[in-house]
Amino acid sequence: MNLLKLIFILLLALTNAIQAQNYTPIKVEAKPWAKGKDLQWQSYDTRIIDSLHGFSKYMKATKYNKYGSDASLPKEKASGFFRAQKIKGRWWIIDPDGYRNIQRAITSLVQGKSERNREAFQRLFATNSNWIKTTADSLINYSFVGVGAWSDDASVIAYNKTSNHPLCYAPILNFMSSYGKKRGGIYQLPGNTGYPNQSIFVFDPEFESFCDEYAKQVAVNKNDKNLFGYFSDNEMPLGIANLEGYLTLKDEHDPGRMAAESWLKQKGITRSEITKEIKEEFAGYVADRYYNIVSNALKKYDPNHLYLGSRLHGGAKYVPSILRAAGKYCDIISINYYGNWTPEPDAMRMWENESHRPFIITEFYTKAMDAGLANTTGAGFTVRTQQDRGYAYQNFCLGLLESKNCVGWQYFKYQDNDPTTVGVDPSNIDSNKGIVNNDYQYYQPLMNLMRQLNKNVYELIKFMDK
Repeated sequence: MNLLKLIFILLLALTNAIQAQNYTPIKVEAKPWAKGKDLQWQSYDTRIIDSLHGFSKYMKATKYNKYGSDASLPKEKASGFFRAQKIKGRWWIIDPDGYRNIQRAITSLVQGKSERNREAFQRLFATNSNWIKTTADSLINYSFVGVGAWSDDASVIAYNKTSNHPLCYAPILNFMSSYGKKRGGIYQLPGNTGYPNQSIFVFDPEFESFCDEYAKQVAVNKNDKNLFGYFSDNEMPLGIANLEGYLTLKDEHDPGRMAAESWLKQKGITRSEITKEIKEEFAGYVADRYYNIVSNALKKYDPNHLYLGSRLHGGAKYVPSILRAAGKYCDIISINYYGNWTPEPDAMRMWENESHRPFIITEFYTKAMDAGLANTTGAGFTVRTQQDRGYAYQNFCLGLLESKNCVGWQYFKYQDNDPTTVGVDPSNIDSNKGIVNNDYQYYQPLMNLMRQLNKNVYELIKFMDK
């Protein structure tokens, strides 16, 4: 072992030791999720704001601007739109007015579709305008600054026209799945869209022209300062299984199979010579083609707003070639993150090292047993109480802020699943994922802890960076 490597290892160990002394963890009992398995409850070390040693002196009334940004810091160049910038080793969102921002958002801000949801809506709000004003005002009170995918963007836009504190929004456009509906061959999986052999149609000669035509819809938004950015798709099956998937498509004239065979031939590799490294390289080849085509279409019709990628999930977020491809075309890497009580420092470092971009977490959640729901569907951890959900939120977000390349998060989601709703995604049937229940009532213990974290986000960054 050379001297430099030894010094690096010792410094890393010292850093970890210092960080470990900066808080006293509490214990939260939780049950992890694993596909097809009923795992046991476990006790997890959990970091919360009240357990941070010495943080109280950093807590003060932050000066926010209308976007929920830190107005006490010096202004950067104002572009009139949201953008990303690295400043002294930390990535930030720079808001339209030039102030530093960390995104705190809620996904799926939509009205529930069940009979119970409709009855509660009429009783509490009666009209859509009443609902969006009441809801947006309350989210801002809890120090959220925006909404994520699958939200009622039209209502948010209407709210922003009369509000002094607009909510930013981030539409999901579904380029690949929309093309798949037109082409045929896709099917519903829990949480995402399935493709033949889990092989997306990125090599179809018609896909590029489809994207160009499909992207014309964003032109109407190109001057909206409150639009945060665009997601192009959700949880596509990118990964090291792609090469085998394309090569085994039944139709030997399928464009995807022909592209995979041609790629191997150009490299002078036979099927028997395929290695893990070759599979990873091909996964990056698929991702590069997808991101290139979609980003060109988006930027052609709206050059002003952020391209947020395709919400990587599962194994895709650990494949370096996929991160490198995304980094060439995406402004921010979006990641749906499940299965870890606390974010993985090594993975977060890898995301920036490979992509040279910041990341945003676009899905994570826990579900509690005190909500009266079965909680058998969905990938998040299960905990005992809403208070525990709040502790889990703080623990997860503190880990994100520590990384310096995370520019925010979008919590999944606004409202609980209602088991009586017909025709929903099979991952959203009976679980306590919402910040409100099916009668539009907030889970107050959860919200109090969310607000504490959200309101102190900039002080937490200063505390961690010191």
